Amino acid sequence: MTQELNDDAVKALFTYRIQRAKETLLEADSLMRDDFYNAAVNRLYYACYYAVVALLVKNGIPAQTHQGVKQMFGMHFIATGKIDNKYAKFYSRLFNDRMSGDYDDFLTYDAEMLSALRPQSEEFICVVERELHKN
Repeated sequence: MTQELNDDAVKALFTYRIQRAKETLLEADSLMRDDFYNAAVNRLYYACYYAVVALLVKNGIPAQTHQGVKQMFGMHFIATGKIDNKYAKFYSRLFNDRMSGDYDDFLTYDAEMLSALRPQSEEFICVVERELHKN
């Protein structure tokens, strides 16, 4: 963020981002029902990404890129013990799966993989949301 936001603007932005995370999770569900598994992985990643961005916004932590978001999440929430390290590992895996699904040739995900990723994504968002509502 290039300029300081007032408290109301920060609250509006992080509220919007966590809502967007939940909506994007539902988008993944829709794609999974229609067997669009690579696209569903993309949406699961973005659902988690939006949740992390909400957390960073609320705490005034700037990040300009996806990698930056991942790094700031690790530095400010994982390394400090506020959020368990297993969630950083999951987020990194989802980040890599999304990149592979979007850019690698001949890679296809399947229902079995998504049946594991979907509930983990929802749990991730819930954990981030709990941290978001502290203080």
